[in-house]
Amino acid sequence: MQAKETLFADLVQGRAQQFQVPLYQRTYSWTEKQLRQLWSDILEQAELIERGEKANTHFLGSVVLAPSPQNDATFPRWLVVDGQQRLTTLSLALAAIRDHVRDAQPRDAERIDEQYLINKWQNGSDHFRLLPTQADRSQFAAHVRGPLTEQAAGGGVAAAYCFFRRKLVEAADPAAPQDVFRIEQAITSRLTLVAVTAERGDNVHRIFESLNNTGLKLSQADLLRNYLFMKLPTRGEHVYEAYWLPLQGSLSNEELEQLMWLQLVLDGDDRVRRQDLYAAQQQRFEHGKATEEDIEAYIMELHRSAALFRRLLHPEEEPDTSVRAHLRRLDAWQAQVTYPALMLLLDRRERGALDSSDAARAMSYIESFLVRRMICRVPPNNLNRIFQAVPGQLPLDVPVADGMHQLLSADNRFWPADDKLREKIRKAPFYQFGRPQQRKMVLQRLEESYEHPELVDFAAAQLTIEHVMPQAPGDEWLRMLGEDVADGERVEDLHSRLQHTLGNLTLTAVNSELSNHPFERKQGLLQGSHLEMNRRIAATERWGAKEIFARADELADRAVALWPAPLRGVGRAERSRDWQLAHQVLAALPHGSWTSYGDLAAFLGSGAQAVGNHLAGTPGVANAYRVLTSEGRVSEGFRWTSDDEGGDVRSRLTADGIRFTVTGSADPVQRLTADDLALLVAEDDDRESEDTAQRTPGGSQGEETRADRFFRQLAADDSPETVEAVRALFARWEKLGGWIGHGAGQVMTSAFLMLGEAGAPGRGIWPLTLYPGGGRGGTAEVVFQYLAAREPFTDRALRAELLSRLNELEGVDIPEGKLELRPNFRLSVLEKDRNRELLAETLAWFRGRWEERGTA
Repeated sequence: MQAKETLFADLVQGRAQQFQVPLYQRTYSWTEKQLRQLWSDILEQAELIERGEKANTHFLGSVVLAPSPQNDATFPRWLVVDGQQRLTTLSLALAAIRDHVRDAQPRDAERIDEQYLINKWQNGSDHFRLLPTQADRSQFAAHVRGPLTEQAAGGGVAAAYCFFRRKLVEAADPAAPQDVFRIEQAITSRLTLVAVTAERGDNVHRIFESLNNTGLKLSQADLLRNYLFMKLPTRGEHVYEAYWLPLQGSLSNEELEQLMWLQLVLDGDDRVRRQDLYAAQQQRFEHGKATEEDIEAYIMELHRSAALFRRLLHPEEEPDTSVRAHLRRLDAWQAQVTYPALMLLLDRRERGALDSSDAARAMSYIESFLVRRMICRVPPNNLNRIFQAVPGQLPLDVPVADGMHQLLSADNRFWPADDKLREKIRKAPFYQFGRPQQRKMVLQRLEESYEHPELVDFAAAQLTIEHVMPQAPGDEWLRMLGEDVADGERVEDLHSRLQHTLGNLTLTAVNSELSNHPFERKQGLLQGSHLEMNRRIAATERWGAKEIFARADELADRAVALWPAPLRGVGRAERSRDWQLAHQVLAALPHGSWTSYGDLAAFLGSGAQAVGNHLAGTPGVANAYRVLTSEGRVSEGFRWTSDDEGGDVRSRLTADGIRFTVTGSADPVQRLTADDLALLVAEDDDRESEDTAQRTPGGSQGEETRADRFFRQLAADDSPETVEAVRALFARWEKLGGWIGHGAGQVMTSAFLMLGEAGAPGRGIWPLTLYPGGGRGGTAEVVFQYLAAREPFTDRALRAELLSRLNELEGVDIPEGKLELRPNFRLSVLEKDRNRELLAETLAWFRGRWEERGTA
């Protein structure tokens, strides 16, 4: 590659040429925020020109170019690998200037056109010096070619053009005129760019990825789209026109990202997170050595699945009435967690594996699973994992709907049975659990179960939940309730127990009128209701504990009939998922690491013998040969299970970076424990992060601060020399400009060596977390796993250098295989003066790399 500083004018003017934005690039996305900043920079440069100051220019950023496959000697064409937003914006600004001066100075308008915007003697798309991605081409062409039509209105390109037209009118204000041609000169000759030009043999995809795969500039869907179309050099135009543009038009970018993630889940990857979508799908394609045909087939499948996915987002698009009703209720429930299961059902129906009636029956199980758990107050925090696992766990030996019933009925899924449902409807405070729309939907479904001939339009009725016995009862209510009080119970306590239960709740459009009035007044209002449940309440002579319990029992009967019960005796639903998880974690073993049968079994909650039997009998499990005995030896019963594998196991292990001791055992330092394996596939961090780390204020007299607690716990387990070494480390870190944050843990606290703004979670960075030993000696945890997502340490080479520097400390030996994890070393190593100095130098290096991140 070649890199040089240049000006916009030098880059685009001269002989005929074209800058092509590839299909894989996202559409134009600058908003007024970026446009206002650019305009401010342009005006500043225009003022400098007016004052005759020539030295100062403004650096705008980089533009990365690569030869286009359509390039020829007489008409150079360049792919814009990075920088299309800048080039498009500057071109639109010049088009706005051209149109601003067209009537008064037509020759200057023509000059701007020919110098910067068009290739005068070229036809068709070659007429334009900049050719945006297809989704933006017609709009951009309309603004460059002119005159504008109605079709050119709307969209980001039009908004940017209109912004510059508006600003040019403001700049022409007679009270403070600004010469439009100085503005043109500022754009073309005072905004500097670094043009990076790749050679034909350079890996353009790697260049693009290194510039954009930070999680900041592009979404996961953007990154994956870019990757896909970079892999379609000959089929890209056809695939883009036929499949991608319709797909992009039917879903928002966020929805498209969700569909891409769902596609991975449907393919059996039940642990992938949405934020890891790009890396996971790229890994699948790279591992399978995907061809252009494979990439095209994937995009075609996305295109097909998009129509099914839209039915989840817009249930009215579902043609079958029964399925549509279920989708509407699940949409009202805001049950996005169920999307993997719902997509599986719609996909299986599309492929003929089940019909609409069976799809509706399976959806009734999903609805019941959610509703019963909500009524019975089962925490929803594991629903994501439950439904994400459905595609990989659904039994294959029974019909789909029956399989869904069986899977959700597993003992570890906690789908409440009829007796538990009845008990909770009778006694649990329904009004205080779940989301408001979920509580409302439960009551709506119960009302519908009466099948009253006079249907209620629930969408238009604006119904709210009413407490029949009010939350703030008057004397009449308390006297009536007092008739039902058991010996030794206060009437206020009975009211508190019953007020929020389902038996005391209903739906009404006259909540404010019902208010806290006595029951006789409410009876009259409820009698005139169109809802059958309200008429039944009105027909009751009084409303006390007995009536509330009786209505609860009636509603429980209806709930049991409405929402199917789980099957009994199904057992646990982990086996298939666990083996899939085992395969996933083995595939993720880093270079230079191994694990044991016992470690893998502990991670899965299985037994070492079962793990060994599974690996021995399952062909194609990645890295199965890197599972060794606890002594680090190849099991005597190990056999290759595939013709594609074979050879000497120890040679393969050595090639994977595993060292062997003089006794022939794999180096125990490189062994990954069950906890290490869990980190490889962790969805969330279970330990405290910088979000909970706080600067420790001075406590009031007698109050123990977090820092005090940390050192108290450290001193209880480590020597005074270690404690003083840690205090000295903290002092050196603060001298370097860092600060010490302490976690909120009461049983075991922690200390973070932080850089960045205190009290601004997510903005800081830290290389080490220190923990007291809890009986085993304090440790310093090196957070490689976190650093991999934080600039500039997304660069693996920087993390590797950090590892190398830490390994210079005597007593520290962190293997390369733990570069993606959170290894630790004993704090006692800091008792040595030389180790403290080496660590201080390493921390200074770390701070320096972090401070340079914005100037690289």
